[in-house]
Order: sequence, then C-alpha cells, then structure tokens
Amino acid sequence: MSACTRRSRLHGFTFVELVITLALVGLVATVSLPLYEVTSTRYKEAELRHALRTIRDGLDAYKAAVDAGSLTKKAGDSGYPPSLESLTEPLDVAGKRDSGFASTDTPQRIVILRQLPRDPFFPTHDVPAAQTWQLRSYGSKSDDPQPGVDVFDVSSTSVRIGLDGTPYSTW
Repeated sequence: MSACTRRSRLHGFTFVELVITLALVGLVATVSLPLYEVTSTRYKEAELRHALRTIRDGLDAYKAAVDAGSLTKKAGDSGYPPSLESLTEPLDVAGKRDSGFASTDTPQRIVILRQLPRDPFFPTHDVPAAQTWQLRSYGSKSDDPQPGVDVFDVSSTSVRIGLDGTPYSTW
C-alpha cells in the first residue's frame, strides 16, 4: 500500500458509513417524534385536569361562602359567582369588620383564587384566562351548557379528543 492510500483511510468517513449513520438518526427521529407528541398531549391533559379542579374548587368555595352567609346574595340568585373574574377579586365579607390591632373599621375581604388558570388547549395566549373557558350557568342543561348570569361550571373550549377517547369539552 502506498502512503497516500493509507493516509486517506485514516482521515474521514466513507460514503457508506455516512449513509448508515444518517439512516440510524432518521430511524431514531421517526420513532421519537410520535412519543414526544403523546408525552406533550399527556402533559397538557394533566394541566387541564388540574385547572378544572382548581376552578371547580373555587366555584364550590364561593357557593359555600354564600350559603354560610359570608358573602351577600340577592334574592333569586343561585349563589354562584357572576363571572370567573370574581373568584380572583377581593370580596367583602358580609357583616364582618376588621377589629384587630390598629384596625380602621374596614370590611374584611376574602379572595377565593389567587390566579385563574388558563385552558392549556386554548390556541392563543393573548386572551385573558377567563375567556379561555366554556362557561355553564346554573340554569342551563348539562347536555347543552350555556353561559348565563352566573358561573356554575366550566369546560374546555377545545374540540380535540383526549387520549382516553373522550372530548376535552366533556371533562
């Protein structure tokens, strides 16, 4: 063997080695892409479950505060909040005043939720969190949820189907 031939074999890869390497990288990418999509969807579903639980717990806490007399209720009202935003606003406690040290005789206030979660499947992020949810009022039917004067329940606005086969809007 000449010195020139030996030197070219020591430096670089052959064309066949490059083709085999690219084929293996393509195979790994082909296998991992669907796995990434399923993992991403599973993560968003977990976020959706957590967000729904948080909002529904907030709605129940608001209703319990109204039923206990802590929040005022007008005649004919259901006792549920008029909007999702009201869960994050300071609400005056009925008939209670702050009488602690250095009190100013101001009404006591409660906040049900610090922050309203967003629907993770909502397509844009520039919309306020309260507008990312499908609202159901107390007076609407469960099979045909419609917004109204109060917020009884929320659901996702997504038309996608979950990994379990059920639409996200029914969760």
